[in-house]
Order: sequence, then structure tokens, then C-alpha cells
Amino acid sequence: MSPMKVRADDVRSLFSHAMSKMYRAEVPQYGTLIDLVTDVNTATLSNDPELERALWRNGELDRLGVERHGAIRLGTPEELFTIRRVFAVLGMHPVGYYDLSVAGVPVHSTAFRPVEDEALRRNPFRVFTSVLRLELIEDEALRKQAAHILSGRQIFTSRALELVTLFEAEGGLDQPEAEEFVREVLEIFRWHNDATVTLATYNKLHAAHRLIADVVSFPGPHINHLTPRTLDIDAVQVGMPKRGITPKAVIEGPPRRKCPILLRQTSFKALEEPIQFKAKDDGSVEGSHTARFGEIEQRGVALTPKGRKLYDKLLASARRKVQVGAAGTNAGAYETQLAETFKEFPDSWSALREQGLAYFRYTPTREGLSYVAQERTLPSFDELVARSYLHFDPIIYEDFLPVSAAGIFQSNLGTDEHQNYGEHSNREAFEQGLGVKVADEFDLYAKAQQDSIDDALAQMSKAAGKTQ
Repeated sequence: MSPMKVRADDVRSLFSHAMSKMYRAEVPQYGTLIDLVTDVNTATLSNDPELERALWRNGELDRLGVERHGAIRLGTPEELFTIRRVFAVLGMHPVGYYDLSVAGVPVHSTAFRPVEDEALRRNPFRVFTSVLRLELIEDEALRKQAAHILSGRQIFTSRALELVTLFEAEGGLDQPEAEEFVREVLEIFRWHNDATVTLATYNKLHAAHRLIADVVSFPGPHINHLTPRTLDIDAVQVGMPKRGITPKAVIEGPPRRKCPILLRQTSFKALEEPIQFKAKDDGSVEGSHTARFGEIEQRGVALTPKGRKLYDKLLASARRKVQVGAAGTNAGAYETQLAETFKEFPDSWSALREQGLAYFRYTPTREGLSYVAQERTLPSFDELVARSYLHFDPIIYEDFLPVSAAGIFQSNLGTDEHQNYGEHSNREAFEQGLGVKVADEFDLYAKAQQDSIDDALAQMSKAAGKTQ
């Protein structure tokens, strides 16, 4: 009898815990952030019992303490193809296509994450995964040199690849194999302070774009941040300086609201770290590099295409009127403008639902089940909601925002640098490298909402003594 296979959700939990432990050792301020977020979340829940009940209803309370997202930057389509296979072992799949070149960052990206509700409740670990757009390097000689450097590296251990192949052949790993897999895959994300290039080459890559230097100059795609989820990012922003951490000037994303939408993110600037660069005489030369930083996020309700269109319009309007420099100039004016602009976006759960701007999860209330059982009849869906016989809670946004991601990238490069790449979206090339099409986030949220409606109505129908 073959050993029992470990569920992908459990392998993912093993991995996210190991990743967090490694990153805490590599970047001590990450541990400080975790402590701060834990304190803020505890205080927020104690002051908002309804929020705590909503999180409990949706199975999101237990996941809060373990929730993280990380980010890596790959160099080639081949690396992207293999990392997809690696993440599949963890029950993580590519969702969404993000073109960051429109914001001056020469990458395009996807998010690897769980896609089923139960998997998300168990552990919603995500990795925002970017691939360098070599074709956006204007200097042809430098572009060829970067491609040559990347072609000579192997970011996956041979044992990790063997275990991925075993998983694909047998449909899972047993416990010892899963634990070994986690150890091997962790090496992909580990920090290396030895560069694979000379300081002169690094400087040329850096001059083209700091992110190009970060991707090309090292033996692997070190994890550049690991992000906990808070329930009150404004409190975290205020609390960071009190714990010796300097936050970025503004919180990326929508303004503070009674009903949070999408995603808000803040961070502290990347650390300047000592690096050993190669020398022509086979020795080494000391230098430095900035790559890794701390980030915190607050997640709100997932928006429908209609809601997202309104969000994008309002955000673009605020950003046109006030630009924030990397040093934080105009931060206050921007936050004021953002809040004023977003007054157009409804800020009650009822309005968001009624106007079709956001996705919700529906559950029968005790009163509703009692009513239909007594009356032996099932009112219309709208009537059930209107009478509070069906409760609706926001479906949490599990994905990312390209403008916010670019803002975090740029802020943590410590520069106002903004390359003008124009619009170079190339989803087809990205998916060709990936080996599959990315899932559409709107389809996933719409399905989660409809599944909850179907389940709620089935419960109500059963209580009413009706068969479907």
C-alpha cells in the first residue's frame, strides 16, 4: 500500500511557514512588521465585533494570522514555465495578467494563488511573479548580454525538479517527499550576496533600470518582500515609525473607507545590502544593492468589472491632478485629492451590492430558515435579501493592482525614475512562456458569488420542504 499523499493545501502551509521563518531571519524588520500587524489586528477586532463576525461567517478569521503574499522577479520564459510547475505542487495557479511596463517597470506578471474557496480559507498564500521584458532594453548589446547571463543560470535544484516530476506522475507527494520539496524549493527564494556579474556590468544594467540589475545580476530570484494582511493599514502606517520603521509616503490603492475595496498597500524602503561582485582576476569587488523591503496590505471587497472600471477612472483622475515624488513630496495633497475623488464611489455594502459594483457571498440567516420552514414557501431572491433572510458578506479581493504594484516597486527603488516604455502589453507571449492561460479573476469571483447563492437557496428550499 503506497503512502498517503499530502494535500496541496498542507504542502502550501508548510512552505509559507518555512518562507516566513527564512525571511524573518534574513530581514529582521519583517519580524517587527509581523508583531505590529498582529497588535493592530487584535485591537481592530476587539473594537469591531461585526467585522469579527463577518470574518468568522466566511471562514476568514483563522486564515488572517497566516496570510502572506510574496513577490519574485524571474529572468526568462523558461523560468516562468518551471515555476508554474513548482507552484502547482503547492496548489497555486496563475491568476490575472499584469502589464507593468505602462508604469515604467519593464516586467509583466501574474499571481500564483489558490483558486478554490476552501483552499483560500486554509491558506491564501500568494506569490506575485514577474518576468523581465528583455525586449524593452533599448541598448541591443546590453540586451544580448543580459540574455546571455540569464541563459547560464539554473534557479531550481535538481532534486526540486525531480520531486515536481514525481508529483506530476503520481498526483501528489507523501509526507517525507513534501517536506523535502519545501526545503529544496526554499532555495529558489533564498538571498544571495554574491553577484554573478562584475560591478561594471551591474552598473550598466542598473543604468538601464534598477529592476533589470536586480533580476540579471544574481543566481536566483530572491524573495523581495513577504507581506502580512492587516485589518487597518492606516494604524499600521502610523505605528511603523514608533517601531523604528520609516514607511513610504502614501498608501497605494484606494483611500480609507467605511467599506474597504480591493487592496491597499504600504511598505518601507528597500535595504541597502553589501554584495560581492565578480572581478576580472577571479577575485571579488565589494559593492551594494537594494532589493528587499517590507510591505503590509489591507484587503477589501472584490469589485465587478463595472466597479473596477469606476475604480480605475477615479484613481487615474486623482493621479493626474497630483503626482507624488519618491521622496514623498505632495503626499498630503495627493491623499486629500484621492479622498475627494473617491466620494463618487459608493461606500455602503448595500449600495455596492445593489449597483453591481462588488461581489458578495450569501448565507441564510436563522430567521430566514425559520420563516421558510414555517410558511413552506420560498420568496424571490431579492425579497429574501430585503427581509434580511439572506445575509451578504463581501468576497475578499485575492489579487493585485498593477498601478499599486508599480508604485511599490518605484518607491522601493528610492527614485522618481520613470522609464517611458509606452504600452507594451504582451499577454500572448507571457502565456506562451507560462505554458497555460492565466485564469480570469472576475470569473473566479463571479463563480464564488453564484456558488454561494446556489448553496443558500438550496438550504432555504430544503427548509421550506421543497425539492430542487
